[in-house]
Amino acid sequence: MSLADAVAGVVLLALAVLVLVVLRARWRRRESYRRRGRFGRLIVLAASFVAVFVAATWLPVLVLRFVPPLTSSFMLQRMVPCRGVAYDWVSWDELSPHTPIAFVAAEDQRFPQHHGFDFEAIKKALDEAERGRRRRGASTISQQVAKNLFLWPGRSWLRKGLEAWWTVLLEVTWPKRRILEVYVNVAQLGPCTFGAGAAARQFFGQDAADLGPWESALLAAVLPNPERLRADAPSGYVRGRQSWIQRQVRSLGGAGYVEAGN
Repeated sequence: MSLADAVAGVVLLALAVLVLVVLRARWRRRESYRRRGRFGRLIVLAASFVAVFVAATWLPVLVLRFVPPLTSSFMLQRMVPCRGVAYDWVSWDELSPHTPIAFVAAEDQRFPQHHGFDFEAIKKALDEAERGRRRRGASTISQQVAKNLFLWPGRSWLRKGLEAWWTVLLEVTWPKRRILEVYVNVAQLGPCTFGAGAAARQFFGQDAADLGPWESALLAAVLPNPERLRADAPSGYVRGRQSWIQRQVRSLGGAGYVEAGN
Protein backbone atom coordinates (compact mmCIF):
# COMPACT_ATOMS: atom_id res chain seq x y z
CA MET A 1 0.00 0.00 0.00
CA SER A 2 1.41 3.39 -0.98
CA LEU A 3 1.54 6.43 1.30
CA ALA A 4 -1.24 8.08 -0.74
CA ASP A 5 -3.46 5.03 -0.29
CA ALA A 6 -2.79 5.00 3.44
CA VAL A 7 -3.63 8.70 3.73
CA ALA A 8 -6.84 8.21 1.73
CA GLY A 9 -7.82 5.34 4.03
CA VAL A 10 -7.20 7.40 7.14
CA VAL A 11 -9.18 10.33 5.71
CA LEU A 12 -12.09 8.03 4.82
CA LEU A 13 -12.10 6.56 8.34
CA ALA A 14 -11.95 10.00 9.92
CA LEU A 15 -14.81 11.19 7.70
CA ALA A 16 -16.94 8.21 8.70
CA VAL A 17 -16.22 8.83 12.38
CA LEU A 18 -17.12 12.51 11.98
CA VAL A 19 -20.48 11.67 10.44
CA LEU A 20 -21.24 9.13 13.18
CA VAL A 21 -20.31 11.61 15.92
CA VAL A 22 -22.55 14.29 14.43
CA LEU A 23 -25.49 11.90 14.06
CA ARG A 24 -25.05 10.57 17.61
CA ALA A 25 -24.81 14.07 19.05
CA ARG A 26 -27.95 15.14 17.23
CA TRP A 27 -29.82 12.10 18.52
CA ARG A 28 -28.78 12.60 22.17
CA ARG A 29 -29.51 16.31 22.12
CA ARG A 30 -32.88 16.19 20.44
CA GLU A 31 -34.77 17.10 23.63
CA SER A 32 -32.35 19.80 24.68
CA TYR A 33 -32.40 21.20 21.15
CA ARG A 34 -36.08 22.05 21.59
CA ARG A 35 -35.27 24.09 24.66
CA ARG A 36 -32.39 26.02 23.09
CA GLY A 37 -32.65 29.62 22.06
CA ARG A 38 -32.83 30.61 18.44
CA PHE A 39 -29.10 31.32 18.25
CA GLY A 40 -28.21 27.92 19.67
CA ARG A 41 -30.45 26.17 17.16
CA LEU A 42 -28.82 28.09 14.32
CA ILE A 43 -25.36 26.99 15.51
CA VAL A 44 -26.46 23.34 15.57
CA LEU A 45 -28.05 23.62 12.14
CA ALA A 46 -24.96 25.31 10.67
CA ALA A 47 -22.64 22.66 12.12
CA SER A 48 -24.87 19.90 10.78
CA PHE A 49 -24.97 21.48 7.34
CA VAL A 50 -21.18 21.80 7.22
CA ALA A 51 -20.72 18.16 8.27
CA VAL A 52 -23.19 16.91 5.65
CA PHE A 53 -21.69 19.15 2.95
CA VAL A 54 -18.14 17.94 3.65
CA ALA A 55 -19.25 14.31 3.66
CA ALA A 56 -21.35 14.65 0.49
CA THR A 57 -18.60 16.41 -1.48
CA TRP A 58 -15.63 14.42 -0.19
CA LEU A 59 -17.15 10.95 -0.54
CA PRO A 60 -17.19 10.92 -4.39
CA VAL A 61 -13.61 12.22 -4.40
CA LEU A 62 -12.54 9.37 -2.12
CA VAL A 63 -14.34 6.80 -4.28
CA LEU A 64 -12.91 8.15 -7.54
CA ARG A 65 -9.41 7.99 -6.05
CA PHE A 66 -9.62 4.25 -6.76
CA VAL A 67 -12.54 3.77 -9.19
CA PRO A 68 -12.63 5.07 -12.80
CA PRO A 69 -15.41 7.62 -13.34
CA LEU A 70 -18.40 6.12 -15.13
CA THR A 71 -19.23 9.56 -16.49
CA SER A 72 -18.82 13.24 -15.59
CA SER A 73 -20.99 16.28 -15.19
CA PHE A 74 -19.86 17.65 -18.56
CA MET A 75 -20.60 14.35 -20.29
CA LEU A 76 -24.09 14.25 -18.82
CA GLN A 77 -24.73 17.78 -20.05
CA ARG A 78 -23.76 16.72 -23.60
CA MET A 79 -25.81 13.50 -23.60
CA VAL A 80 -29.01 15.00 -25.00
CA PRO A 81 -27.58 17.29 -27.72
CA CYS A 82 -25.11 14.58 -28.77
CA ARG A 83 -27.53 11.68 -28.34
CA GLY A 84 -24.80 9.98 -26.37
CA VAL A 85 -21.09 10.68 -26.01
CA ALA A 86 -17.92 8.76 -26.86
CA TYR A 87 -15.94 7.91 -23.73
CA ASP A 88 -13.65 5.00 -22.85
CA TRP A 89 -11.51 4.87 -19.73
CA VAL A 90 -7.81 4.19 -20.28
CA SER A 91 -5.63 3.51 -17.24
CA TRP A 92 -2.31 5.29 -16.77
CA ASP A 93 -0.28 2.22 -17.73
CA GLU A 94 -2.20 1.94 -21.02
CA LEU A 95 -1.77 5.58 -22.01
CA SER A 96 0.91 6.67 -24.43
CA PRO A 97 3.62 8.51 -22.46
CA HIS A 98 3.34 11.32 -25.01
CA THR A 99 -0.25 12.19 -24.12
CA PRO A 100 -0.09 13.34 -20.46
CA ILE A 101 2.92 15.58 -21.09
CA ALA A 102 1.25 17.10 -24.16
CA PHE A 103 -1.80 18.02 -22.04
CA VAL A 104 0.43 19.49 -19.33
CA ALA A 105 2.43 21.49 -21.88
CA ALA A 106 -0.78 22.85 -23.40
CA GLU A 107 -2.77 23.66 -20.28
CA ASP A 108 -0.73 23.78 -17.08
CA GLN A 109 3.05 23.67 -17.27
CA ARG A 110 3.47 24.21 -13.53
CA PHE A 111 1.21 21.25 -12.73
CA PRO A 112 3.93 19.17 -10.97
CA GLN A 113 4.88 22.11 -8.72
CA HIS A 114 1.64 23.76 -7.59
CA HIS A 115 -0.98 22.49 -5.15
CA GLY A 116 -4.08 23.06 -7.23
CA PHE A 117 -3.82 26.79 -7.86
CA ASP A 118 -1.20 28.55 -9.97
CA PHE A 119 -1.02 31.95 -8.30
CA GLU A 120 1.64 33.14 -10.72
CA ALA A 121 -0.70 32.50 -13.67
CA ILE A 122 -3.59 34.12 -11.79
CA LYS A 123 -1.51 37.26 -11.21
CA LYS A 124 -0.56 37.43 -14.89
CA ALA A 125 -4.20 37.04 -15.90
CA LEU A 126 -5.26 39.86 -13.58
CA ASP A 127 -2.48 42.12 -14.83
CA GLU A 128 -3.52 41.55 -18.44
CA ALA A 129 -7.17 42.21 -17.56
CA GLU A 130 -6.19 45.53 -15.96
CA ARG A 131 -4.36 46.53 -19.15
CA GLY A 132 -7.47 45.79 -21.17
CA ARG A 133 -5.98 42.83 -22.94
CA ARG A 134 -7.83 39.63 -23.72
CA ARG A 135 -8.19 37.68 -20.50
CA ARG A 136 -6.01 34.58 -20.42
CA GLY A 137 -7.04 31.39 -18.67
CA ALA A 138 -5.43 30.61 -15.32
CA SER A 139 -7.25 27.39 -14.44
CA THR A 140 -4.98 24.51 -13.51
CA ILE A 141 -5.50 20.90 -14.52
CA SER A 142 -6.71 20.19 -10.97
CA GLN A 143 -9.35 22.92 -11.29
CA GLN A 144 -10.43 21.61 -14.68
CA VAL A 145 -10.83 18.09 -13.30
CA ALA A 146 -13.00 19.45 -10.48
CA LYS A 147 -15.12 21.40 -12.95
CA ASN A 148 -15.47 18.60 -15.51
CA LEU A 149 -16.34 15.92 -12.96
CA PHE A 150 -18.73 17.76 -10.67
CA LEU A 151 -19.82 21.15 -12.03
CA TRP A 152 -21.11 23.03 -15.04
CA PRO A 153 -19.73 25.61 -17.51
CA GLY A 154 -19.97 29.26 -16.53
CA ARG A 155 -18.25 32.02 -14.62
CA SER A 156 -20.55 32.55 -11.63
CA TRP A 157 -19.05 33.05 -8.19
CA LEU A 158 -20.99 30.02 -6.93
CA ARG A 159 -19.41 27.73 -9.52
CA LYS A 160 -15.96 29.22 -8.93
CA GLY A 161 -16.32 28.72 -5.19
CA LEU A 162 -17.39 25.10 -5.56
CA GLU A 163 -14.58 24.55 -8.07
CA ALA A 164 -12.04 25.86 -5.55
CA TRP A 165 -13.44 23.63 -2.81
CA TRP A 166 -13.34 20.49 -4.97
CA THR A 167 -9.85 21.40 -6.18
CA VAL A 168 -8.63 21.40 -2.58
CA LEU A 169 -10.27 18.02 -1.98
CA LEU A 170 -8.66 16.55 -5.09
CA GLU A 171 -5.21 17.82 -4.19
CA VAL A 172 -5.50 16.53 -0.62
CA THR A 173 -6.91 13.13 -1.57
CA TRP A 174 -5.35 12.20 -4.93
CA PRO A 175 -1.71 12.00 -6.01
CA LYS A 176 -0.72 14.12 -9.00
CA ARG A 177 -0.64 11.11 -11.29
CA ARG A 178 -4.27 10.29 -10.51
CA ILE A 179 -5.36 13.87 -11.19
CA LEU A 180 -3.61 13.84 -14.57
CA GLU A 181 -4.87 10.34 -15.39
CA VAL A 182 -8.47 11.42 -14.82
CA TYR A 183 -7.95 14.66 -16.74
CA VAL A 184 -6.65 12.88 -19.83
CA ASN A 185 -9.70 10.61 -19.67
CA VAL A 186 -12.51 13.09 -19.03
CA ALA A 187 -11.29 16.18 -20.92
CA GLN A 188 -13.59 17.10 -23.81
CA LEU A 189 -11.72 16.67 -27.11
CA GLY A 190 -14.59 17.05 -29.54
CA PRO A 191 -18.25 18.12 -29.53
CA CYS A 192 -19.28 14.65 -28.31
CA THR A 193 -15.91 13.05 -27.56
CA PHE A 194 -14.31 12.78 -24.12
CA GLY A 195 -10.90 11.43 -23.23
CA ALA A 196 -7.87 10.25 -25.13
CA GLY A 197 -9.18 6.71 -25.50
CA ALA A 198 -12.29 7.64 -27.46
CA ALA A 199 -10.51 10.43 -29.35
CA ALA A 200 -7.66 8.15 -30.46
CA ARG A 201 -10.06 5.67 -32.02
CA GLN A 202 -12.45 8.24 -33.45
CA PHE A 203 -9.90 10.63 -34.94
CA PHE A 204 -6.88 8.43 -35.69
CA GLY A 205 -8.22 4.87 -35.76
CA GLN A 206 -5.82 3.60 -33.10
CA ASP A 207 -5.58 2.86 -29.40
CA ALA A 208 -4.57 5.48 -26.86
CA ALA A 209 -1.37 3.54 -26.17
CA ASP A 210 -0.27 4.07 -29.80
CA LEU A 211 -0.60 7.86 -29.86
CA GLY A 212 2.66 9.51 -30.83
CA PRO A 213 3.93 13.02 -30.07
CA TRP A 214 2.21 14.41 -33.17
CA GLU A 215 -1.25 12.99 -32.38
CA SER A 216 -1.00 13.77 -28.66
CA ALA A 217 -0.10 17.40 -29.36
CA LEU A 218 -2.98 17.64 -31.84
CA LEU A 219 -5.47 16.43 -29.22
CA ALA A 220 -4.07 18.86 -26.66
CA ALA A 221 -4.33 21.69 -29.19
CA VAL A 222 -8.15 21.61 -29.17
CA LEU A 223 -8.51 21.77 -25.37
CA PRO A 224 -9.28 25.51 -25.17
CA ASN A 225 -12.49 25.06 -27.18
CA PRO A 226 -13.20 21.44 -28.22
CA GLU A 227 -16.62 22.26 -29.63
CA ARG A 228 -15.11 24.57 -32.28
CA LEU A 229 -11.53 23.39 -32.69
CA ARG A 230 -11.24 20.00 -34.34
CA ALA A 231 -8.52 17.37 -34.19
CA ASP A 232 -10.00 15.42 -37.11
CA ALA A 233 -10.03 18.47 -39.40
CA PRO A 234 -7.47 20.86 -37.87
CA SER A 235 -7.44 24.50 -38.91
CA GLY A 236 -4.30 26.56 -39.33
CA TYR A 237 -4.74 27.81 -35.78
CA VAL A 238 -4.91 24.26 -34.41
CA ARG A 239 -1.84 23.28 -36.43
CA GLY A 240 0.01 26.26 -35.00
CA ARG A 241 -0.93 25.27 -31.45
CA GLN A 242 0.11 21.70 -32.19
CA SER A 243 3.59 22.83 -33.21
CA TRP A 244 3.85 25.12 -30.19
CA ILE A 245 2.85 22.28 -27.84
CA GLN A 246 5.49 19.99 -29.33
CA ARG A 247 8.12 22.66 -28.75
CA GLN A 248 6.93 23.12 -25.18
CA VAL A 249 7.09 19.37 -24.53
CA ARG A 250 10.72 19.33 -25.66
CA SER A 251 11.47 22.40 -23.55
CA LEU A 252 9.99 20.73 -20.46
CA GLY A 253 12.07 17.61 -21.00
CA GLY A 254 9.46 15.19 -22.33
CA ALA A 255 7.48 12.60 -20.40
CA GLY A 256 10.03 12.59 -17.57
CA TYR A 257 8.80 16.04 -16.52
CA VAL A 258 5.43 14.57 -15.56
CA GLU A 259 6.92 11.49 -13.90
CA ALA A 260 9.21 13.64 -11.78
CA GLY A 261 6.22 15.38 -10.22
CA ASN A 262 4.47 12.16 -9.15
